[in-house]
Amino acid sequence: MRARTPVLVLAALLGSGAGWSAAANDPIGRVATLPAPPGAHWVWLGDMLMRRAALFDADAASMRGMLSAGMGIVAPLTSPDRREIYLPETYWSRGTRGVRTDVVTVYDATTLAPTAEIPIPPHRANHASGVAAAALSDDGSLLAVFNLTPASSLSIVDVKAREFVAEIPTPGCSLVYGAGARRFLMLCGDGAALAVVLDGQGRELRKDRSEPFFDPQQDPVTEKAARFRDQWLFVSFDGVVHPVDVGGDRLAFPETWPLVDETDRAASWRVGGAQHLTVHAASGRLYSLVHQGGPDSHKAPGREAWVYDVEKHTRVQRIVLANPLMGWVRYALGLDDRDRMSRWISWLIDEVLPNPGVDRILVTQDAQPVLVTSTTFPSTLGVHDAMSGKFLRDVSETGVAGGMLVAP
Repeated sequence: MRARTPVLVLAALLGSGAGWSAAANDPIGRVATLPAPPGAHWVWLGDMLMRRAALFDADAASMRGMLSAGMGIVAPLTSPDRREIYLPETYWSRGTRGVRTDVVTVYDATTLAPTAEIPIPPHRANHASGVAAAALSDDGSLLAVFNLTPASSLSIVDVKAREFVAEIPTPGCSLVYGAGARRFLMLCGDGAALAVVLDGQGRELRKDRSEPFFDPQQDPVTEKAARFRDQWLFVSFDGVVHPVDVGGDRLAFPETWPLVDETDRAASWRVGGAQHLTVHAASGRLYSLVHQGGPDSHKAPGREAWVYDVEKHTRVQRIVLANPLMGWVRYALGLDDRDRMSRWISWLIDEVLPNPGVDRILVTQDAQPVLVTSTTFPSTLGVHDAMSGKFLRDVSETGVAGGMLVAP
């Protein structure tokens, strides 16, 4: 059966063509709006090849809307009142060449229609993971966009006044994380952190650079941090959590703690993936995507999510993640899990189908959270109960190249 797996997948692809060709066309001239506020289990999924971010309902397993964007990272940011969406975008006058234009576009969160376009310097960085490419201040009034030309800087936008404020040079420090009402956090190449402090108009007041809080040569941290209250949790390649506290006037660095013990290390368990860390704030549960691999396998997808009590620094659960390819195959073959034969066929295929693992995880922030997983190629979305770990459902037709997962 394992030898026949490629044949099964090919059959699924060929079979799915009939479903596509027979699909009913969308009605013409109908304009829909989204309810407000957003659903508790809605998630944005970026797609760099389709140049869009699609909004999915993880409960209904359906797409609710879409934002078309320019080239590069597509990761929408939502205002604290959830009425607006901010999206940094890059366009070229000839598609892939010509005059470059960078903007921050403001969208209405219910119609998804653009309401404003704020030009910014054409220096916006585009990088593979898309993590920390832009950030909102904690009060939602300022947006910082990370630039790389290759000199590093931040473009500061006042989203309330709808204007670009300033470009702030940040030599040696990259990426950007919200760290207060008038402050942003960056990582520096020597292992230090940089706090960019702004005045009431969004202009530079000062820069506070810390001593190195991790060793970039021996055990660097990944950029894929998760926010827990006033702490950003960065995790090193070897699975050590390095908290950065942004609650005070100056950055503080609480005690580090491990995600893996000696037994885990002996079994080669490591963090990895394109978006491998997420926190459920109310319960204080940290979810980490893990895999078994050797040194420098930090980009490898994971088959499990390990769950930790952030305050006690202890692991409380291991969630075995569903094979992401199964949702793709189930949809292509038209299998319905309400049907007994379909369930049997799904089980059989799952037994022989290779499991590549998932690239990204995200937990929603409600009282009954779900853990959403995604892969890049093929683009998939899976949904687990974040507390029990039970697999709930797949979301079909999610795009071509899965990108950043973002919860509104």
